[in-house]
Amino acid sequence: MEEMLEEAFELEDQEALMNEMMNKYGQDILRLVYSYVNNKEVAEDLTQDIFVKFYKSLHTFRGKSKLKTWLWRIAINHCKDFLKSWYNKHVIIAGDSKYIKTQKEMIEDVIIQKEADDQLVSALMTLPIKYREVIYLFYYEELLIKEIAVLTEVSVNTVKTRLRRAKELLEERLEEQ
Repeated sequence: MEEMLEEAFELEDQEALMNEMMNKYGQDILRLVYSYVNNKEVAEDLTQDIFVKFYKSLHTFRGKSKLKTWLWRIAINHCKDFLKSWYNKHVIIAGDSKYIKTQKEMIEDVIIQKEADDQLVSALMTLPIKYREVIYLFYYEELLIKEIAVLTEVSVNTVKTRLRRAKELLEERLEEQ
């Protein structure tokens, strides 16, 4: 599949390449972005921005890495830029009124949230970004430690340390719950 993408890139069929990348990696990028921002609507907006940025900067792709790795690098940088932005720090996203729940529904949600999977996700989202990203890339995207090191622009040993520390923090937080 990657070879087909490379061929489309070489043939300068950027529209076909863009469609293929969105179809193949759209949901993965959305999940990655959500792991940074913890808000579905913001994650969807940022994912669109990432693919627009990807399309506009295709002419700068040098082929030193796979297109997937390049797309992930764009996504991670875009998320980090968003988290540092004035908008993220000063604008409060109002919830949609259709999501306002009755007290009974909120109680049901609390009970459901007590399940193990929800506890894990909840604990994971409290971790600092540097730990969340390595956990996400290693366990959910099943990337190798070397690949994570390239994507996050840190050494292999730093990735290993962050994974170990993230596991320790998760264990502590799950015990607290």
